[in-house]
Amino acid sequence: MRQVILSILFLLSVVQLSAQKVYRGASKYNSDIICRYEDGRLYKGNSTYSSDVLVSFDGSKLYRGTSCYQSDVLLTYRDGKIYKGRSYYQSDVVANWREGKMHRGNSQYQSDILFNYTDNKVCRGSSTYRSDILLTTSGRLHPLLIYYILAGAE
Repeated sequence: MRQVILSILFLLSVVQLSAQKVYRGASKYNSDIICRYEDGRLYKGNSTYSSDVLVSFDGSKLYRGTSCYQSDVLLTYRDGKIYKGRSYYQSDVVANWREGKMHRGNSQYQSDILFNYTDNKVCRGSSTYRSDILLTTSGRLHPLLIYYILAGAE
């Protein structure tokens, strides 16, 4: 009986660790949770209700809500580039990810850095100052999810 209870507690802790939370600024307070990512879904706040799913993510495509239909693809990630919808046209590149930094469109210029992501901190531009921390994550998130979160917050 004791082993069963310990196994259940262990499984619950593993499930809890798999959820990644996104906090406002440098905060780690529950009251500052913007969203939660778990099992391929990004939820509003700290919710896990299906009605609070903002987007679903399959590793390369971001879908509206709980959908997995091609017609509901919002953004696509391929080879470090984020495209509008299902497109792979260069004219539809909205941002590109390179060496921990998200650049505007196809640009690689320092002045076009939207944010950088290091040590679970998302900072404005190429800054690493605490005052420029936009988001803090409880675990590593895919750059496409961070782009979506920041684009939705603007």
